[in-house]
Amino acid sequence: MAEKKLPKGIRKNGNRYQGRIMYHGKNYSVTGATITETKKAMTDLKYRLEHGLFVEHEKVSLDSWFQTWIKEYKQNDLKIGTLISYQNYYNYYIKDLLGKMSISEIRGEHIQKIYNKLLNDGMALSTLKIIAAVMNGCFQRALKNGLIERNPVKLAELPRQKEKTVRQAMTQEQQALFMEYAKASYLYNLFAVMLRTGMRSGEIRGLKPLDVDKKKYVIHIQRTLKYLEGRGYFEDTPKTRTSKRDIPLTADLEALLDAQRNYWGFKVERMDRYLFCNEKGEPLSRDRLQAEIDRIVKRIQADGHDFPRITPHIFRHTFATRAIEAGMQPQTLKTILGHSSLSMTMDLYSHVLPNTKAEEMRKIADAF
Repeated sequence: MAEKKLPKGIRKNGNRYQGRIMYHGKNYSVTGATITETKKAMTDLKYRLEHGLFVEHEKVSLDSWFQTWIKEYKQNDLKIGTLISYQNYYNYYIKDLLGKMSISEIRGEHIQKIYNKLLNDGMALSTLKIIAAVMNGCFQRALKNGLIERNPVKLAELPRQKEKTVRQAMTQEQQALFMEYAKASYLYNLFAVMLRTGMRSGEIRGLKPLDVDKKKYVIHIQRTLKYLEGRGYFEDTPKTRTSKRDIPLTADLEALLDAQRNYWGFKVERMDRYLFCNEKGEPLSRDRLQAEIDRIVKRIQADGHDFPRITPHIFRHTFATRAIEAGMQPQTLKTILGHSSLSMTMDLYSHVLPNTKAEEMRKIADAF
C-alpha cells in the first residue's frame, strides 16, 4: 500500500514529523508527533517569525550566562556582600545540577527538581526563596535579552509556607549560665556586648574604637566585616539602609568596651583597629567566634547541664527577647536592631508579646 502523501514542507523523520519553513532566505524547522501537530507548529512558527517573536536558541550555558548577568547587570547595582551571596548560592546549589546545560534547554521541571532536592536535604524555605529569587532574576534578564522564550523559574512552584519556627533565644537561666562559663573566655566582652545591643556578628566584629562616641553616648554601627576566599577580609556597608544606626551607650557597655581596648596588652592604639580581634590584633573570623561558643557550650554540657547548641545570632534574638520582656516598645526595638520595618520586628518576636500584653492588661485593670 502506497504511503500517504505528506503536505508540502513536511517529511517523516523516524517516528516524528519535521516541518520546514523558509523565511527571508533562512530555513527554520519544527517537529511534531503527528501531521496535524506539525502543521500547527509550523503555523505558530510562521506567526512568530512575521511578528518578531521568534527567539533563536543559542547554545549559551547557564554557567556562562550567570556570570554575564552578574558582571554586566548586577555588579554596579548591588553591594559586594550581596554579589558574593548570589555567587555562593549559585555555586553551592545550582551550578553542579544545571550549570553545563544550555539556558534554552532548562525547563520548569529542572527548577522544580532543585526545589524538591533542597527541601528534602533540610533547607529552610526562607533560604530556598532567596535562591528562587536569584534564579528568577537571572532567567528574566535572559528572556528580556531574547536568549530564551520563557522563564522556567516561573513554571516551578515553591511549597506553601509552613508553620513558622519560633526564633530561638536563650532563657534568662541559660543566658546567666553561659556568661558564667564564658568568664574565662577571651571573647567574654564580645558576648556581653552582643547581649546588651543585639548587634549582628559581622557588625560587632567590624566595630572600631572610633565607633564608640562618648560625647553623644552612642555606638555607631557603620560597617560589617566579611571574608571572601582569595580576597581576605573586607568591610561592607551594613545589611540594609536602616542597619546603619546608632545604639545608645550605657554605663555598663562603656565599661565593657573600655576593658576590651586594653584586653590583649598591646592596647588598641589605632582608632581604626577592630576592637574585637585575635591575640595578634587580626580580624576575628565568623568561624572562630562560633568555635569559641561551641567550646563554652561543651564545657557547660560536660558539667551535666542541658544546654542547646547556639550561634552568634542567638545573642541577637536573646537581646530582643529580654528587651520586649522588659517593656521596650517595638518601634524602639526596631531602631536598635536596625530592622527595615516594624512588621519585621513584630513578626520575629510576636511569640514574646502574649505575656507582655497580659502584664499590660493587669496594669490598667484598676482603671475600670
